[in-house]
Amino acid sequence: MKDHFSIVYETLHVNGSRGELENALKISKEDLKKRNVIIIDIANDKISPKDYKQDEDPKLYHSEKTGRGPLTDPEWQKNVEPVMTCYKLVYIEFKWFGIQGKVESFLAKTVQTLFTKFHRQLFCWTDKWYGMTIQDIRDLEAQTKEELNAKRNEGEVPVSSLDDM
Repeated sequence: MKDHFSIVYETLHVNGSRGELENALKISKEDLKKRNVIIIDIANDKISPKDYKQDEDPKLYHSEKTGRGPLTDPEWQKNVEPVMTCYKLVYIEFKWFGIQGKVESFLAKTVQTLFTKFHRQLFCWTDKWYGMTIQDIRDLEAQTKEELNAKRNEGEVPVSSLDDM
């Protein structure tokens, strides 16, 4: 599709923020007028039954290392400590007359689902990553790269298999 399709996203993590920054990623006034703000609640947003995993449910998860969780308070975003907001800005452009709006809406919903699932996992995997050194992270990246390359060499990598990594 060459120049007719693009998805670009930017991310900014802000410690101590509860989502109150109006323009965290400093976008233009023109883009501010067009943006659609979506607040993701990892504990209370509905997810597809096919995506639900009990061990990835923030309402059930308790971190042994940090003591965080479970997120049972309906207003946990206002009350939990420590807190950090992950601001994400997604630009989706699909230039194809007649279906542009439908495809862009579908992609936006898909990205929202992806972010919701990912951040649920990130919270529920706290004990797997909390306390890692930068060398631990580099080693994990190298291991993941090797495993993914091995799977690529075996053939197409099914999306569901990425959940196991």
